[in-house]
Amino acid sequence: MPFQAFVRWLLPRETHFYENLERQATLCNEAATALLLLFPPASLPLVEVKEKISALEHLADVQVLKMEEALAKTFVTPLDREDLRQLSGQLEDVTDLMNLAIRTSHLYGLEAPFREMQALSETLTKATALLCEGVGCLRKHEYGALLEINRQARQHEKAADTIFRQAVSELFANEKIGFKELLKKKEILEGLENAIDACDGAAETLSSIAVKHG
Repeated sequence: MPFQAFVRWLLPRETHFYENLERQATLCNEAATALLLLFPPASLPLVEVKEKISALEHLADVQVLKMEEALAKTFVTPLDREDLRQLSGQLEDVTDLMNLAIRTSHLYGLEAPFREMQALSETLTKATALLCEGVGCLRKHEYGALLEINRQARQHEKAADTIFRQAVSELFANEKIGFKELLKKKEILEGLENAIDACDGAAETLSSIAVKHG
């Protein structure tokens, strides 16, 4: 039996840690998918989408509290304690940033979603789907797959950065757009890009776990 497998055999099977992280990743993806409801063919009202994402963000907060309680009660964890806490916090950040972006859209009275907002939302959905896949690998100890997932997450982060920079450049070049409208759209796009950056950070943590335990 390989040494790492022998060590895992000795450790207690605290599966609730994996279940918690998997639930958090799923909530991230559900929130990102809800964002897409703003755009055709669904084209739901902004307030309705905001309420959906707010509810998902609340459920994500509950999972973070459960993780902290579990860490406080468990002496030996299946992964490093700090890695569990860090990954849980990063997944929470993803959902929080999506919630902030949609709340900003509502607060600023966004009249209609726009093309670049949709492009970033689609990228965010792909990035959160990757996190679901990556977190699922932890329970199965498929650490090799996490390195490839981290690479793909980095590609999504770079794509989002390109979309964001191009969008901001076009906003400032557009002489017909008012200053308030420019700042409104820029802040919304910035919030979505930050959520994608947070996905990349979580994928990096998964990669670090893979190096430690693979």
